[in-house]
Amino acid sequence: MAPGGEAKAPGAGYYQYPGSYGGGADEERRWWPWLVPAVLVACIAVFAAEMFVNDCPRHGSALGGGAGCVASGFLRRFAFQPLRENPLLGPSSATLEKMGALNWAKVVHEHQGWRLISCIWLHAGLVHLIVNMLSLLFIGIRLEQQFGFVRIGVIYLISGFGGSVLSALFLRSNYISVGASEALFGLLGSMLSELIMNWTIYSNKAAAIITLLFIIAINLAIGISPHADNFAHIGGFASGFLLGFVLLARPQFGWMERNELPQTNQPPKYKLYQYVLWVGALILLVVGFVIILVMLFKGKNGNDSCHWCQYLNCVPTSRWKCNT
Repeated sequence: MAPGGEAKAPGAGYYQYPGSYGGGADEERRWWPWLVPAVLVACIAVFAAEMFVNDCPRHGSALGGGAGCVASGFLRRFAFQPLRENPLLGPSSATLEKMGALNWAKVVHEHQGWRLISCIWLHAGLVHLIVNMLSLLFIGIRLEQQFGFVRIGVIYLISGFGGSVLSALFLRSNYISVGASEALFGLLGSMLSELIMNWTIYSNKAAAIITLLFIIAINLAIGISPHADNFAHIGGFASGFLLGFVLLARPQFGWMERNELPQTNQPPKYKLYQYVLWVGALILLVVGFVIILVMLFKGKNGNDSCHWCQYLNCVPTSRWKCNT
């Protein structure tokens, strides 16, 4: 990752799980999605605020003056920074930091813990924003329709927070990070755990899980290039994966028709394995957050405990170096 933030985000669509409850009275409730569109509007509004504050023609570029601002004649104070400074069509890194980008030193030493949440509403550029918002629509709408705004909202926010905490634990120096990618990876993680949690009610399970794993693997692989905060992606995914077990369990097939069955043949609402997964995921989630938060605010560097973890965030090649 480099100063300027998270430039890569999940660009994958979602997989419509084949088969479900089977029709009739067993059909699940469908929620009207409003949270995902609201998040989209909020992110667009925040990006507009970023560009308003940035005011490239007035403040100029870190690389020299304001002459290189992109589309300054048309956009005026909303003009983008020069492409050589920000190729994603966005503000300067100084503006992002001012607006609430994630920065380890400010979180730990200046007690600005709010940056762990504020950074997920910021984007490094118009390209970054468009990719993330398209991903949010593809992934989020389907989940909100099936599980409602409360559960999906909780997963989105906590996953974003978890990704930020893990990122701050491993990334130091002057790096900053912005973007909704960690929250989106959390939604992807919850889709995978929801499939596992409700395994018995799905048909074509192999196709569903292979497709999901492929999407997740591709996006994580993209994250090992520079300018992408893969620690945020991994933290968001892990948080969402565990939250999916906690929040997205569904009643077993036939439970909705229990009133039509004899009292002696009443099916259980949930199977034993669902309870086991629920308890295990909740324990791991709480313990995991406690450990990484304590490490973070004690000033610990995650790289000291895991020397190879740096390669989860960036792998140097002949085409790029990871310290740039």
